Amino acid sequence: MEREFMEYDIVIVGGGPAGLSSAIRFKQLCEKEGKDYSICVLEKGSEIGAHILSGAVIDPIALNELIPDWKEKGAPLEVPVTDNQHWALSETGKTSLPHILMPPLLSNKGNYIVSLGNLSRWLAEQAENMGIEIFPGFAAAEVLYHDDGSVKGIATGDMGVSADGSQKDSYMPGMELHAKYTFFAEGVRGSLSKEVINKYDLRNGREPQTYGIGIKELWEIDPEKHKQGLVIHTQGWPLNSDTVGGGFCYHLDNNQVAIGFVVGLDYANPYLSPFEEMQRYKTHPALKDMFDGGKRISYGARAINEGGLQSVPKLSFPGGALIGCSAGFVNVPRIKGSHNAMKSGMLAAEEAFKALENESGNELSGYEEAFNNSWIHKDLKRVRNAKPAIHKFGAFWGTMYAGFDMWMNNIGLGFLLPWTFSHDNDHECLKPAAECEKIDYPKPDGKITFDKLSSVFLSNTNHEEDQRCHLTLKDDSVPVNVNHKIYDGPEARFCPAGVYEFLDEGEGVKLQINSQNCVHCKTCDIKDPSQNINWVTPEGGGGPNYPNM
Repeated sequence: MEREFMEYDIVIVGGGPAGLSSAIRFKQLCEKEGKDYSICVLEKGSEIGAHILSGAVIDPIALNELIPDWKEKGAPLEVPVTDNQHWALSETGKTSLPHILMPPLLSNKGNYIVSLGNLSRWLAEQAENMGIEIFPGFAAAEVLYHDDGSVKGIATGDMGVSADGSQKDSYMPGMELHAKYTFFAEGVRGSLSKEVINKYDLRNGREPQTYGIGIKELWEIDPEKHKQGLVIHTQGWPLNSDTVGGGFCYHLDNNQVAIGFVVGLDYANPYLSPFEEMQRYKTHPALKDMFDGGKRISYGARAINEGGLQSVPKLSFPGGALIGCSAGFVNVPRIKGSHNAMKSGMLAAEEAFKALENESGNELSGYEEAFNNSWIHKDLKRVRNAKPAIHKFGAFWGTMYAGFDMWMNNIGLGFLLPWTFSHDNDHECLKPAAECEKIDYPKPDGKITFDKLSSVFLSNTNHEEDQRCHLTLKDDSVPVNVNHKIYDGPEARFCPAGVYEFLDEGEGVKLQINSQNCVHCKTCDIKDPSQNINWVTPEGGGGPNYPNM
């Protein structure tokens, strides 16, 4: 069966804040100028917001620009930050860091605690009210190219293909979507974004992207322990001084609390398990009482861009652009990126509209200039050395340097610190298991701490079981002969969903991939020391279905 195709002026891959903001901004320009350019948004999740996971405390600066009357239109920003605390944790205690010592950019005044998934759902409603076509449940699986090498568009994945590659009775070929410009807004480590970055060498002259993994749970707690609007960020325990990371605890409305933990994926010890660190984190004396008698209602995990300004690739290429976390605009010290992601989508939309009006060439070269002149660039430049300093100097001295650097930038003396630290690839940071100590994690109690499988259950993850595995291996022998032999099988620990298991059935060790558990966090694609795992899209609609995350 031949694939059908549809033609648009703009196709956006990804229905998160960046993709939807881009679509809305483009449509606003069309309405203002009386133009009828066509645009659509594809989303691989079963619905808009199904795959969106973030803390999240949001700076509304981009939303203020995009939809100034968002309050009147009922945007789900209903919990302003009322108390902002930062704790340094030891194993048994905490030290609250005074606000007067914190760089002002770390303040959350004027920000809101939100569900980023719910914000995406609301943005989708605004987009559809403007006539923008949105197609959830369709995974963009292939980049299409013109004969001259420029991007022609994308093709969605075939449906109804069994695990052995044969066509089932339900088989339907993918649809081709052709566009003058294709925007990739897939989020962190998107499979198609990774392809175009490599094809057009967009990282030439840039630092490699680095990542963290964020693991989050949503709880309902005792109303007596709930403090709506409270934001807590922590550093220190349970991580040692050689590992970058920290925790967060956000009190939303309805007695709900979002608790999460982020581990930088540049960690060295292959025995470290980010999932287990998160479980251990909740047992700290300063946190544990909050969850006693509470109920865990959701779970999820997602990789986070942490490279900062120096890791942002070239943003445009023939026929398209990278927006949002496909490029990587997270301000790591602020623990925020949604405002920058949204603004990047708006900038790309504005450049695309200009190009269509002027019948310009197929590359949006003005997008890069617009980014360099935007407040996104300013936001990231001030903090460009914070994350790499901690990796370079360790948790204590790195944090001291990062604070000094940010203060110098805040008082206008940033020009005295003109250097920019470099990054290492996360997958190159693991040490052989023989050089590291095993970590003894306590067993879950089923009340405050839990195992992976019961956690995945709460993510509502579902995949069509009889389909080709979307966690592909370049070489089937590498997991056992390299990863297990040298690093003692770190896949089983860095995955937060129990996807990878090493089984010994008497004839030697073998790797079992439980792809049905995958929550699409992309950690395996990033941290695999052999770079042998390649994450590709499963059938559209598969994966987690996050409520209120």
